[in-house]
This record gives sequence, structure tokens and C-alpha cells, in this order.
Amino acid sequence: MAGSPEHLRALLERFDHEVMDVPRGKARVRLEVRGHGRWDALIERKQAKLATANGEKPDAVLSADPATWQAISKDIRGGMQAYRQGRLSIRQNMHLGVGLLAATSGNTGPGRLEFKRTRTKSGTFSYIQAGQGEPVILLHGLGGTKASFLPTISALADQFTLIAPDHLGFGESDKPVGAPYDAKFFARSITTLLDELDIDSAHAVGNSMGGRVALELGMKYPDRVNKLVLLSPSLAWLKDRKWLNVVKLSRPELGLLQVAPRPAVEAIVRRLVPGGMDGWAAVGLDEFLRVYCTPRGRAAFYAAARQIYLEEPNGENGFWTRLQQLEPESLFVWGKQDKLVPIAFARHVERALPNAYHLEQDCGHVPQIERPEETHAAIRRFLTSARSASARSSARSAAR
Repeated sequence: MAGSPEHLRALLERFDHEVMDVPRGKARVRLEVRGHGRWDALIERKQAKLATANGEKPDAVLSADPATWQAISKDIRGGMQAYRQGRLSIRQNMHLGVGLLAATSGNTGPGRLEFKRTRTKSGTFSYIQAGQGEPVILLHGLGGTKASFLPTISALADQFTLIAPDHLGFGESDKPVGAPYDAKFFARSITTLLDELDIDSAHAVGNSMGGRVALELGMKYPDRVNKLVLLSPSLAWLKDRKWLNVVKLSRPELGLLQVAPRPAVEAIVRRLVPGGMDGWAAVGLDEFLRVYCTPRGRAAFYAAARQIYLEEPNGENGFWTRLQQLEPESLFVWGKQDKLVPIAFARHVERALPNAYHLEQDCGHVPQIERPEETHAAIRRFLTSARSASARSSARSAAR
């Protein structure tokens, strides 16, 4: 269009609809050139065109200075590099924002970053895929989306095929009403995704609730996973749960009826999260809010949170009893400042799994974002290290 920056036009001319999944068939992504104006990338019917921003609310916003936009238009790697360096901000919807960067990168080679959607026996998954090599499934936490693993994809795609799905109930994936949304449900659904992708087995990396799902994969489907990396994994409570009876009586389905206007919810949530207006904290809150403010997303969040609280720690089918039978080799990464999964849990894991590996980091609950270089270096070392035959034999004997 006449009057628009040449570098934005160059981006849109490279648009490849096969790379970008647009869940509702069309989207408006705002491109802000700081100090020079705003334009919208209008995506519909597998095409993208540039238009002057006319006041309509965008689905996602990308903002950078002119020099950064120009660099992005010339270098197919420039978009994500600028994002990692803080010169480009992406807000409101990471699926669409990063998806547009991937679709306009000009990269047509194998292993390129792609946003995909596939139907499985459990439901339809939205996922990111990039890289070449051994497959690694990346499992996000409660209230999060696949976007929380974008740094991991960027760091490890040179050596692995990274697959980061939105769990059913979260992000852009299906949100079945009445699903249990417990670890067994999530793990079973991930096996159907692996089936659909023709993957017999994969390494699994999970953060928070995703770590608990990775553990469930290892305990119930040991033939489907190779190694496990657990980043501040959610674990069954060992202390008395004083709200146990109240939570048992609660009904997550009420989230379908709850009135949750986004401005009110956002004001409360951002006050509760320090630094929630900047950096990855802001991105994480954007992702949480856009899903939580939908009835089905809210019901799924409540159901998953309820199951985490209610999981039985002990007994024949209790979590800590079952954990002792875990077969895949495992690396646990703990945050010394983690308020949600205190590092004190490490000693309980050590008793249950004396052969597991542990790494302590000076961070909170999301190591792959808070300490990306150290975390990804540790993941790479662990996934590429040879496992001894004796360790594998011992694990199998214990499982029997």
C-alpha cells in the first residue's frame, strides 16, 4: 500500500500461509514502527495484506523502532533475534505474533519454525515445531501456553526436533467441557499427539504442571519417552491440605458461567505479579489472560488446578509410591527462589529416585525463561549423554 514503510511491505510479500496457523481463519496483527506510525497485517484466506491501522482492536501487537524493522525485513533470522534481545516486543497473542514472524521469515528449509494444528483421538492440538534431530516434546505449565518454551525452541532447534503443544484446555488447543484435566488425562492426550505425528518415542521436557505430565508419561507410558527433564515440576502435596474437603466439593464447570471481564481480571492479576508489565512476565500474563477470560479456558484452568491440589500423595496408587517405579532417566531442575514448588521437594525426590540427576539454579518457577543459558545448556548435555546399560536394567528391575 502507498505510504507504508518499504520494510513492512517486504515482510508481507514473503507471507507463507503454510507456516502460520490462524485459528479463526483471519487475524489482525498490528505492526508499530515506534515514532513513525502503525499498520495492520490483515490475514484472511491464506493471504496477508498491509493496511493503515484504523482504530479496530488488533489480535496481537508487534512493536519495534525503524532500524529493527528494517533489519527484520532483510534477515530471515532477524525477527526472533530482535525479540530475544528486547528490541522487538510482542503482546496480546504470542501464537499470532510469533506466527507472523515465522510466516514472513522467508525460510523454506527443513526444520523451520512452524505453527501447526492437528486432530487426534483426544482432540485438536495447536503446536509449534522447529528443528531437526531427535524429537523432544515440550510441556507447559498451568495457566501457560506453548509460548513459554519459545526460548527453548530457539536454543535447541539446531540439534533436536522441538514440538511444543498447547495442552488440551489451554492456548489454541481444544477445550473439552467436563474433561478431568488431571495428569493421566494430559499424558494420555500427549500420546495421541505423538501417534498423529508418527513419533514412537521422544524426550519430554516439562515445566510446573507440564513436569507432572512428563512424569506421568514416564510412569504410565515408559515406552513412549526416552529421557525426562523436569523444570520445577508440580508434585503431590506432602503437607496436610486444610482445604481438601472444600476443594473436593468445588465444581470447575462453574467457570463456564462466571462473569470475568478482561479489564477487571487483568487489573487484579497484574497487581499480584511483580514486574507483570514488562518482559516475559508480561508475555506470560497476556497468554494467561487471553485464555482465562474465555469460559472454556477458565473451566479447564479451575479443573487442572483442582486436580493438582487433590492428588493423593501416598498409598498404593499415590504419587510418591508410583514415582519410585519411574523408569526413564530423569533430570530435575529446581529454582532456589521458587515459591510454588519449594526446593525442599528435592530431598523427597532423591529418596524416591536415588539415581535421578538434580540441578539447582538461582531462579524462580520458570527456569527456561529466568535462567535460559544455564538451563538449556544443562538440557542439551543431559539429552545427548549416553545412558549406561546397567542403569537402564536397574530401572526396569525396580519397575517390575
